[in-house]
Amino acid sequence: MGLHVENTDASFGAFVTGVDLSKDLSSDLVAELRVLWLKHKVLAFPEQEMNDRDLERFSLYFGEFGEDPFLGHIEGHENIAAIQRNADETTPIFAENLHSDWSFLDVPPAGTCLFGIIIPPSGGNTLFADQVAAYENLPDNLRGQADSLVAIHSAKKGYAPDGKFGAADKAKGRSMNIITSESASKQTQHPFVRTHHETGQEALFSSAAYVQGFVGFDQQESEQLLATFYEYQSAEEVLYSHKWSANMLLIWDNRSLLHAATGGYDGYDRLLHRTTIADTRF
Repeated sequence: MGLHVENTDASFGAFVTGVDLSKDLSSDLVAELRVLWLKHKVLAFPEQEMNDRDLERFSLYFGEFGEDPFLGHIEGHENIAAIQRNADETTPIFAENLHSDWSFLDVPPAGTCLFGIIIPPSGGNTLFADQVAAYENLPDNLRGQADSLVAIHSAKKGYAPDGKFGAADKAKGRSMNIITSESASKQTQHPFVRTHHETGQEALFSSAAYVQGFVGFDQQESEQLLATFYEYQSAEEVLYSHKWSANMLLIWDNRSLLHAATGGYDGYDRLLHRTTIADTRF
């Protein structure tokens, strides 16, 4: 059985079958998968009987392991984080705002892998937003303005000790191992329009989760700009809502997409294992 690729019902994303990710892949097949990943931005591999070592091996086909500065790892696997929520948990959904993973790093990660282990019968979709399309859809005047903007990124809102996932959140019984730190207050500047160094495509690169403002603009002006651009970044025509199933692996391109978790599965456990793929440069 050869590789089979089926597009999603959105303008990006694809399901890939005909490959067993629990086994070593040839260099030719890895190269083919990489081309598909860059083209479709997010790939889903259903019905994969994988363990954590398989997940690690697959991730390394796409690059070195990236940094996960505020997530603890699972026992015996320092590059795998558990994305989990218990059935009786009442804390806010983790990562429910559209974002690109760890955009506040000097060199943010190229991609993320997520493997579904315990999947509720309903809810819990992952929402993706195509930021290449969002940039292309901007009116000329806004595109010109976007090209000149530099965004200030920081993890302070979420991961500082007094942030969203700080002591008050832990006291409510969050099951995920989130590690807050004063280092979350560090700021990094990145162009608001990012040129993908592998595809050459331009994409908007910001999110409410990590962007604190724009260089040269005060807070009110920055918030107005973020709100204006967010309408295009999250417009229906650039979205894809991915439905999970157990034993499904996803890999997506953080340089081209924003993503967000969604709820709707109260009363059910949910568990996925995640790896981060480092980039070579911004």
